[in-house]
Amino acid sequence: MNSPTLLPLPGPFTEPWLDRAGAPAENREVNHLVRRAFGDATAFLRHSRRLGWADLVVVAALGGVAFAASRLAQGAALPMRPAVEIDLSLAALPGYTVLSLMRGLAALALSLLFTLAYGYWAARDALAERVLVPLLDVLQSVPVLGFMPGLVLSLVALFPGSNIGIELAAIVMIFTGQAWNMTFSFYRSVRSVPAVQLEVAHHYHFSWWQRFRWVELPASVIGLTWNAMMSMAGGWFFLMVSEAFVLGSRDFRLPGLGAYMSVAVAAGDGRAMLAAVVAMVVMIVVLDQLLWRPVVVWSQKFRQDEGQGGEEARSWFLDLLRRSRLVRLLRRWRRRLASSVTPKPHPPVEPSAAAGRLSRLLPLVLFGGLMVLLAVGALELVRLLREVAWSVWATTLLAAGATLARVLLAVALGTLWALPAGLAIGLSPKLSRVLQPVVQVVASFPAPMLFPAVVAVLAQLGVGLSGGSVVLMLLGTQWYILFNVVAGAMAVPSDLREAAASYRITGWRRFKLLLLPSVLPYLITGWVTAAGGAWNASIVSEYVAYRGQTLTTFGLGARIGVAAEAADFPLLAASVVVMSAVVVLFNRLVWRPLNSYAERRFTP
Repeated sequence: MNSPTLLPLPGPFTEPWLDRAGAPAENREVNHLVRRAFGDATAFLRHSRRLGWADLVVVAALGGVAFAASRLAQGAALPMRPAVEIDLSLAALPGYTVLSLMRGLAALALSLLFTLAYGYWAARDALAERVLVPLLDVLQSVPVLGFMPGLVLSLVALFPGSNIGIELAAIVMIFTGQAWNMTFSFYRSVRSVPAVQLEVAHHYHFSWWQRFRWVELPASVIGLTWNAMMSMAGGWFFLMVSEAFVLGSRDFRLPGLGAYMSVAVAAGDGRAMLAAVVAMVVMIVVLDQLLWRPVVVWSQKFRQDEGQGGEEARSWFLDLLRRSRLVRLLRRWRRRLASSVTPKPHPPVEPSAAAGRLSRLLPLVLFGGLMVLLAVGALELVRLLREVAWSVWATTLLAAGATLARVLLAVALGTLWALPAGLAIGLSPKLSRVLQPVVQVVASFPAPMLFPAVVAVLAQLGVGLSGGSVVLMLLGTQWYILFNVVAGAMAVPSDLREAAASYRITGWRRFKLLLLPSVLPYLITGWVTAAGGAWNASIVSEYVAYRGQTLTTFGLGARIGVAAEAADFPLLAASVVVMSAVVVLFNRLVWRPLNSYAERRFTP
């Protein structure tokens, strides 16, 4: 029997296991792709002496990410200790900063996966939408401290011998400060896709995946990008709570920048607090330049313009990546792999009866499973709430009314400046390039770190915490409005702006006829997420540690803070239920009609 013919690869590589003679067609195609990949790698190595700075930067970035991930994994694998001692020396601060950054990025990746799955399901399944959207309102309104007890205790019990449970709990708690506004933005973007684009997709028999990839996802990229930036800022807002949480007498502190700042504040160490602030600013600036600015520039190719106008946004790091030979090699491999797995075009065929039944049955099964989980959770919640007295319910409702007034005032004050500022930044690439890093730093900076200083200033002005808590809420929630308005302004088609200029529509008429209708869906999303963020921020705004004492004011956030610190689970559950009910009711009566009006009136 003749032995099969072996095809040698160019260069120093020979793989006798790559056998083409007599192999099936799909194996021959795979073998061919592998040979091409090895050929590209060989050519790349032959010319490695010509590698430039761009390639070195890419290698250094990949090495840095791998090192940071290994540090986080090593810490999670260590045996659990009763408490972690935080070193306030400057030498320990870089390591703590890297750990916090990796937790934030891991939570962001989890938030993105949740957003795409949950938002698409809610937008495309009418039955599930009736449950998923109100449930999203509830999840957004539940504060981080509301998730903390059950989440931490469950994960610690699941991984009793290591820090994995605590690390996962910290990441998921940061996730609860990131995911909701991203999901709202994606859901509303999918719902707002122009009908003509959906009709074209239907005419060409797009599958659900093709419609998602080529129509719905591109329409949501700009809004999702800016909301992801805001989500990262929302995660940093509760960094101190996520890394230095205390539940009753148990201390679940983790090494990180948030825990470092928490210990520094408790110890009154001004030098350590200043160093933590500097480290946070440096981390945010680096993240903006290496991640967010390139993503914002990349997202501009998804603008649905018929004309080109204005100054094009730029990113030095994205330009550097585009010049990298290593990145070009990876992109070439990805295109070849994609072309190898892309099915050959064929005439559209009607799905079989079994496939049709399966496509209809799967959402029902998922919906049924979700309802079972909700029912089990509701039963446990009812069992816990039976311990709450009626007088406590009455006081909690009054506290909710006081906090609602502060939330609405904070949203109104934020809109007064964020709407014009967001329009100015979003409509001018030059302003966007200059101000985006500044806005990103200010928005991402954890406002609770500034609360002691703000409280001191308000005390000097004679403003108590009852009114001052509105200012504290505003520090963390105004950015939701700003980022959504910026995203809406950047999505205004340039041909409409050119038409307005041609007809000399300027000033108030331009704002009323063009800009406000264009950004209104984004503005409503900003209002919804800002209100949810304000409810969440009420915990640290109405319950503030200042100069060794705790300042409180009458409100629902203060009641949640007191209940969490005392591990009073019935009071904590009652307060969270009331907060969720108020948020859902307000969304039903106010935000949802506004959103329906914007979709009906201003969606193409």
